Amino acid sequence: MPNISGIIKSLQNIMWKDPGVSGDAQRLEQLGWMITLKILDDKDAEMELLNDDYVSVFPEKLRWRAWAGDSEGITGDAMKEFVDGELFPGLQNLDVSSGNDGVNRRAVLVRDIFAGTNNYMKNGTIIRQVVNKLNEIDFNASEDRHTFGDIYESLLRDLQSAGNYGEFYTPRAVTEIMTEIINPRLGEKVLDPACGTGGFLTSAIENIRAQDVHSVEDLKTLEETIRGQELKPLPFMLCVTNLILHDIEVPNIINGDSLNREYTSIGAKDKVDVILANPPFGASVSDGVETNYPAQFRTTESADLFLLLMIRYLRDGGRAAIVLPDGSLTGDGVKQRIREEFLTQCNVHTIVRLPNSVFQPYASVATNLLFFTKGEPTKEIWYWEHKLPEGQKSYSKTKPIQKSEFSSLKEWWGKRVENEQAWKVPVEKIAESGWNLDIKNPFVKEEEVTHTTAELLDMLSTSFKKSDELIEELKKELK
Repeated sequence: MPNISGIIKSLQNIMWKDPGVSGDAQRLEQLGWMITLKILDDKDAEMELLNDDYVSVFPEKLRWRAWAGDSEGITGDAMKEFVDGELFPGLQNLDVSSGNDGVNRRAVLVRDIFAGTNNYMKNGTIIRQVVNKLNEIDFNASEDRHTFGDIYESLLRDLQSAGNYGEFYTPRAVTEIMTEIINPRLGEKVLDPACGTGGFLTSAIENIRAQDVHSVEDLKTLEETIRGQELKPLPFMLCVTNLILHDIEVPNIINGDSLNREYTSIGAKDKVDVILANPPFGASVSDGVETNYPAQFRTTESADLFLLLMIRYLRDGGRAAIVLPDGSLTGDGVKQRIREEFLTQCNVHTIVRLPNSVFQPYASVATNLLFFTKGEPTKEIWYWEHKLPEGQKSYSKTKPIQKSEFSSLKEWWGKRVENEQAWKVPVEKIAESGWNLDIKNPFVKEEEVTHTTAELLDMLSTSFKKSDELIEELKKELK
């Protein structure tokens, strides 16, 4: 069995030699499209063995085995010209017809991936070295596939420090505890409307497979009930690849903005049983998107619109676990009206308050895990305050949050009592305070917070930056 970790390290070292690749994000995108094509070709080979009538979506010349499979094949300028002049244009204009409903979903996925993907490498000889190294992995061998799954997770973590791409990665400990508590089961429709690289969806797949998948028919049902949508091309591509690695043959992932749909057009056929999500927060939505929503709820804050969207998608009796920042728990005007709608449409039974360093280094805002069921109003909310491990002042890239830290939450979950980490608040009190959900732990006295000079300067810089952004927004509105 090949040392996949070693292969990935070699690939990264080879790529650094190419003058066209700069930075982690570009390297990951480059590696991403190559891995995607290799995985799809390995899957094609498997399907051809199982089904004599199977036809690949790839034209013969564009199949991985045709241009990349032979270690002595095209290289140098010929390789560079083929990738830029034939491979990418061919895949971006792939024929997506055929299939039972007239559309080949796998072809659509490939076309959508390459519509937003770039080849950054400029040296055809180095491209050849990369594809030869990738050919050492057989994605049809279960050992290779599962080992690569762990490596893939570490690649996704690398995105945390790759510019603003960290927003697409939720710590695995968080996705797993949320999924375990919600416990999606086979046959239930599961949705993540802002799925990033697919962390919640793969957690749901693993949770269901461990309990319910015993046959090919079960696996088919699982494939048909896992859904996601992602706007940005790179995480979309990584999500599709991630799900294929989890044996989802044709992932039901849409490349597009979930918010850019008329709110009232989401009907019974669109409803789902389970939502697991960490929607984007702290960002403004695209121009005009808020007009898809009822007038009393219009805002340009993405997290607030995603909350409305998720309430709409959830069927009565459906359950959800989502990540929301403190900013969505408080505030008046539109924010207050959205929270009132939330608490009257859903039973928000539990809010887990996380330290503000869980999503470091790309976001230092305090976040919360909200667990709720659609179809009945909230009567009371239980709060649980998650504490940092003894002696640790904050989470970081080298000291991330661990799943084992949630053991006390799981113990408390079934037999709830108030203690120094847990307290409950009746909905009447929440309504009186303007539907404010930002309720501090009554058992903890607030300590005086002290900061170093460097921290204060950072905070001041962030404050100035936000002020500038608000001024620019006001200018746009005045125009």
